[in-house]
Amino acid sequence: MKKFLAAICAVALMMAGCGAAQEVKADVIAPPDPIEQQLKSMTLEEKIGQMVMIGVYGTTLNDDVKYSLNEFHFGGVIFYDRNLESVAQTKKFASDMEAAANQKAPLFFAIDEEGGRVVRGKSFLQPAPSQEEIGQGGNPDDATYWAEHNATILRGIGVNLNFAPVADVGSRDTRSFGDDAQIVADFVEASAQGYEAQNFLYTLKHFPGIGKSKIDPHKEVSSVEVDRATLDAEDLPPFVRIIRGHDNSRFMIMVGHLLYDALDPVNSASLSPAVMTGLLRNELGFTGVVITDDLEMGAIKNNTDLPSLGVRMIQAGGDIALVCHNYESQQVVYNSILTAVKRGEISEARIDESVRRILKMKAHL
Repeated sequence: MKKFLAAICAVALMMAGCGAAQEVKADVIAPPDPIEQQLKSMTLEEKIGQMVMIGVYGTTLNDDVKYSLNEFHFGGVIFYDRNLESVAQTKKFASDMEAAANQKAPLFFAIDEEGGRVVRGKSFLQPAPSQEEIGQGGNPDDATYWAEHNATILRGIGVNLNFAPVADVGSRDTRSFGDDAQIVADFVEASAQGYEAQNFLYTLKHFPGIGKSKIDPHKEVSSVEVDRATLDAEDLPPFVRIIRGHDNSRFMIMVGHLLYDALDPVNSASLSPAVMTGLLRNELGFTGVVITDDLEMGAIKNNTDLPSLGVRMIQAGGDIALVCHNYESQQVVYNSILTAVKRGEISEARIDESVRRILKMKAHL
């Protein structure tokens, strides 16, 4: 009997030991998330800098550019023809800015290389045809080909993000693939596949679609006076196709400055919680980076005071304010966001949401 009891005790101890071992194994700590580590290493000022993309002047690194990147930690630069002289010069300019910025995340170097009349550096880069011309050809494979072409030539000059393809339907300025939402969606899908085949970051614009605009948003605000059913059928399909069929961390969505009466009759889309949070985030499920169109366009600048633009963009659900031309404007937008956080108008947790999305996208670089 004593031997039997001893045996039972031994088995019990073994089982307890196994249980303890299993418990220890279950408690093994998962490796830290590199995005979260990166985020935690940043100061508030550095995080806010990630949420502003700027344009610069000159073709080589100068004191103004150095000051902007170091003092305000701006996380991205958009190139214009004023910055481009040759392949070698542009590539060196980007490399010098990256080194001078000395940031905890790589810089976005963006450009508008749509094709047709909206191209940069055409004196030394082969431009793609306009999206209208590609769409008229009737073969979505052509959109894939030209997206791969754009990715290749842009990577060669140090650019890592294209503000294309245009996903608008029925635009009368040669920038749209066509007038039919499903056909445009097919060509935008093919274009997305081309960029992704080259592991190149791209952008859908101008959400929720500016094809029905009667006024150039560079000059003044315009209202799209159609009901929600029309937007769903005629404007949103190209955006929905990519959002629901692709890795959302591989592309941005650029939000335009138009008013959409059916969504928000008061605020431009780029400042509208109903558009950016209600529709884009909650209804369509987009989890990637939302960037505004240039905040210095007439449609927005002429109707809203500059210091509030970046703050309202964030409160509405956006991630990056694009400020393309004026150094003072860029600093005003940055400082206004910083002040709003310090005053409690925007929580640092809300800033972290955006920076987390930005860092996830930059991880592809």
